[in-house]
Amino acid sequence: MRRSRFPFIVTVAALLFLYLPILVLVVNSFNASRFGGGWRGFSLVWYIRLFHEPAIWQAARTTLIIALSATAVSVILGTTAALALHRYSKSRLQRAHFALIYMPLVMPEILMGISLLMLFVSAGLPLGLGTIFLAHVTFCLSFVAMVVLARLQDFDESVIEASRDLGAGGWTTFRKIRLPLLWPGILAGGLLAFTLSVDDFVITFFVAGPGSTTLPIRIYSMIKHGSPPLINALSTILLVLTFAAVALSQRLSRPKTKEAA
Repeated sequence: MRRSRFPFIVTVAALLFLYLPILVLVVNSFNASRFGGGWRGFSLVWYIRLFHEPAIWQAARTTLIIALSATAVSVILGTTAALALHRYSKSRLQRAHFALIYMPLVMPEILMGISLLMLFVSAGLPLGLGTIFLAHVTFCLSFVAMVVLARLQDFDESVIEASRDLGAGGWTTFRKIRLPLLWPGILAGGLLAFTLSVDDFVITFFVAGPGSTTLPIRIYSMIKHGSPPLINALSTILLVLTFAAVALSQRLSRPKTKEAA
């Protein structure tokens, strides 16, 4: 019986729809043309000009500060949340805890941005780096918790029991046994949180204040004022960094295959 080519055609069409615009953006970042209307030759001039745009580097510095600090806090909170969910998964309190952790993963970003904005305004917090940091921690810790929780589900608890039988205390067991075994999952969650924080625009747009422009917001401003070649070059750099971080995160979170005896 001859197989239908329809699923293959649909898959190729979907991939082209998703990735062809990205490919066009990357190619145009090396285009010498100022407006990208036609190919004027290969050039690195737009990447060189990025080094002479202080506003872009200030936005990049702000983005890195927020991403690194939000990632550090999210890793701590997300890991402890995953440990609690794994250990006390059958209690009603932990079921409610799981719902709270899982909610930012499915909630639309615009709804979360508006909700956080209303919260910060009602609490009297001035919009700025502090509110962006709190907003990023809010959604980043959920991703860290889910990645670490997935790692815990494949965790061999007999190793912990053996450590206790040999006289190791709770802190020693955690520091020398559980933490090293969980470290790939924790690092993968941290890389995912860092990537999401760097790329976030919608939530940051709502909670940002004067003097707290991040790189995605800066790119949006450049689009409005018309700087397509610089945007293409900057977006290509962000694309490479994002793909590298996601690939490393997936590699670290992938369960190790057991060698055949």
